[in-house]
Amino acid sequence: MAVTETRCDLTYCKMRGIVSVLTAFIKERKMGLNDFIQKLVSNPHICQHSQVDHFLKIDENQNEETGRDGGIHSPEVCLTSPRSSLCEDIQIKPCDFDYLKIIGKGSFGKVLLAKHKETEQYYAVKVLQKKIILKKKEQKHIMAERSVLLKNIKHPFLVGLHYSFQTTDKLYFVLDYVNGGELFYHLQRERIFLEPRARFYAAEIASALGYLHSLHVVYRDLKPENILLDSQGHIVLTDFGLCKEGLEANGTTTTFCGTPEYLAPEVLQKQAYDRTVDWWCLGCVLYEMLYGLPPFYSRNTAEMYNNILHKSLVLKPNVSNAGRELLEGLLQKDRTKRLGVKDDFLELKKHSFFSPINWDDLMARKITPPFIPSV
Repeated sequence: MAVTETRCDLTYCKMRGIVSVLTAFIKERKMGLNDFIQKLVSNPHICQHSQVDHFLKIDENQNEETGRDGGIHSPEVCLTSPRSSLCEDIQIKPCDFDYLKIIGKGSFGKVLLAKHKETEQYYAVKVLQKKIILKKKEQKHIMAERSVLLKNIKHPFLVGLHYSFQTTDKLYFVLDYVNGGELFYHLQRERIFLEPRARFYAAEIASALGYLHSLHVVYRDLKPENILLDSQGHIVLTDFGLCKEGLEANGTTTTFCGTPEYLAPEVLQKQAYDRTVDWWCLGCVLYEMLYGLPPFYSRNTAEMYNNILHKSLVLKPNVSNAGRELLEGLLQKDRTKRLGVKDDFLELKKHSFFSPINWDDLMARKITPPFIPSV
């Protein structure tokens, strides 16, 4: 049956076609607005502009409702990553989850163990307070973390982001629930690892770092606290808040950031540094796994910094020649001579210390981990 009007003859098929075109147009405009907002909030200089600040300001007088998790919520914005198990058209909200317990706390919020009510899947939900982020001017780091999480859609040793959404006062990152504990915990409990176990972990960490570098991302904060074990005993790298994006193979940056025990000499000296800063950090973590403490550790921070800059590396003989050679290459104080400066991850893959590793099997998670955590 045709819908007829003066000077107009719209059939049902034509109407469907118009609606389809308009729907696609609106969807594209929404996506464009989201991309525009992400660019705004990831640029600290633009964010400081008065009009932009007003546009992004949290409006405490908006209509709010109390959510099931005890927070204050406004209409939610959901962004679903390719890892999602749910249809991408579904709007995910805080009330879609049962929040079971707190599994971590940080400067900007907390991490909750949560179960999705419909799928009954368990997730780690990172809940960040916007006011604290804005007060500490950490928008750039938070958006960098989300951006890096969204880029990771396939690597087996990087934590995956399933959903991200926000309310009036909170940001939510719904992540893989990794329940095998921090590498830091296991290292503190056992003091040192035998070389085969340390090699396995170092190989999986190096693989994750190499993947980030291929995306022009430098991690910058590798330490045992940011390395988790999953239930099967594989490494999962987490916490991307200090990542530097957009750093090409020969690119450098100068931001002073990281954790004192693992800072590279060039970072301490406030010199330009590149992606080899991650290989220095890997050397520190591998050294700690094999010897029990970071290589230049001191309880006195000033003394530790002096050690990093000037003290020679001490390598005891309980580690193989190949292991000591790898540590010397990774912990080279001159970054232009450091292992990985030329071909990045490929240089590590070819090193004799990793000769027992089949890298294809490693990426496919076919290598049996040397330790299975109790979960």
